Amino acid sequence: MDDLNPRAVIGANNPPDPLDEICAQFEAAREEAANWLDGHPVENEAQMKAVDVLRKQAREWRMALEAGQKSATAPLYDAYKTEGARWKPTIEDAQRIEKGLVALVDGFKRKLAEEKAEAERAAHAEAARKMREAEEAARKANAADLEEQRAAAEAQREAEEAQRRAAAASKDTVKGMRNETRYEIEDHRKLLNWIAVNRRDDLTVFIEDWARKNHKTFQNADGLRVWQEKAAF
Repeated sequence: MDDLNPRAVIGANNPPDPLDEICAQFEAAREEAANWLDGHPVENEAQMKAVDVLRKQAREWRMALEAGQKSATAPLYDAYKTEGARWKPTIEDAQRIEKGLVALVDGFKRKLAEEKAEAERAAHAEAARKMREAEEAARKANAADLEEQRAAAEAQREAEEAQRRAAAASKDTVKGMRNETRYEIEDHRKLLNWIAVNRRDDLTVFIEDWARKNHKTFQNADGLRVWQEKAAF
């Protein structure tokens, strides 16, 4: 044990953590600020000045932390960007090929899907017709007439077969297609009025966000009041 490197034993080869170092520099200010932040506002100028000193130190702490964060993450971010740039062209080329192949079959798939939809509609219409005929044959068939009973049974069998064909037609879809909901605004004014009546909260959120972003630029906008007042910083 006497031959062991004492630095290896205590882990002294590990460099200090920049985050801990920065926080250690401002620990006294942090603790003092915690004492002041008890929910009671300042009541005199001396207290105000003391808090302003702490505010300045807190700002210096925050700026030192931001600088340390930037320094620590810069190599990681640069590596991330470099690796991302290496993959990006090939990914984009794969996307172009994928989109091109989709476009290549889009027209034919649309046509085929419409043909299958029409076949499905026809199959369901035929099944409904066959079922009506079977019900009518069963209603009219004389229980004592063997031929009429056989005809009614055959009509029922044909109706059931037509229903199976309709079910199969419903499952016969074109692969690689999906329903997409599209929209078009036909009248902006009418839509705005509808939103104002039916979704007033959505419109309020938009108006508040617009005012937050643009109140300095459009101070004379109707319904908007803009003013200046002093505030601590």
